[in-house]
Amino acid sequence: MHDGLARVGRALRWVLLIALALVFLVPFYLLVRNGLATEQEITSPAWTFFPHELRWSNLTEVFRDPGLPLARSLLNSTVIAVSTTLGTVVLASLAGYGLARIPYRYANVVFYAILGTLMVPAAVTFVPSFVLVSSLGWISTLRGLVIPTLFSAFACFIFRQYFLGFPRELEDAARVDGLGYWRTYWRIVVPNARPVFAAVGTIVFIGAWNAFLWPLVIGQDQEAWTVQVALSTFTTAQNLMLHELFVAAAVSIAPLVVVFLVLQRYIVAGVERSGIDD
Repeated sequence: MHDGLARVGRALRWVLLIALALVFLVPFYLLVRNGLATEQEITSPAWTFFPHELRWSNLTEVFRDPGLPLARSLLNSTVIAVSTTLGTVVLASLAGYGLARIPYRYANVVFYAILGTLMVPAAVTFVPSFVLVSSLGWISTLRGLVIPTLFSAFACFIFRQYFLGFPRELEDAARVDGLGYWRTYWRIVVPNARPVFAAVGTIVFIGAWNAFLWPLVIGQDQEAWTVQVALSTFTTAQNLMLHELFVAAAVSIAPLVVVFLVLQRYIVAGVERSGIDD
């Protein structure tokens, strides 16, 4: 009786998971379907599951569109997302390790002050940040797009929680060998904390890739556009080419899908090991 109920429960869970997976895959299907269709098939009331003819030429057409610098914007987004991810992971991990391991009288005060910044709405700091970047002459530059977004209080919190539970025996052995905090961090802590580094890096990369408002305001020249800003030009175009919009959107999310598929197991593992529920 119990075995029969268990099998039914497993079957229901699989059915539910498959149904949810199909629901979440619908947007990706629409991007691919409409991106490889003609304008008439996209707007036709007679819906077909797939176009009668897959128009792969739509992919080359969107890259050749003179009004949409897609290749350049993809390069900009890649450089910005990678730079932001590397900078954030290094800075936040150093801050988290210092707060968790280096004895300091006001360590908790500094930590709670950092957490307090999470409660400040982004709209409050947006104008002062823009004025500062503008006064430094960083408009439409990589520095203006990357440097103001490098530190993340959330990432610092995750690293700090993880390092609180990091085995002290490994660090004590390193100090017996004559290593200080800096060399212990690089030689012992970082190699043994790859899951949390990968998890935080994945989250930061996705956020940096999808960022829109800050790149829109700072990247005023077309050469400094990110892919999200480039896609927004479709909404203001006089002649909206739907197939180009869907193809460009599909291309823009392809790197995120690859990064997520490669590192998805680290996201759960890293958060589990961070001690976030402690």
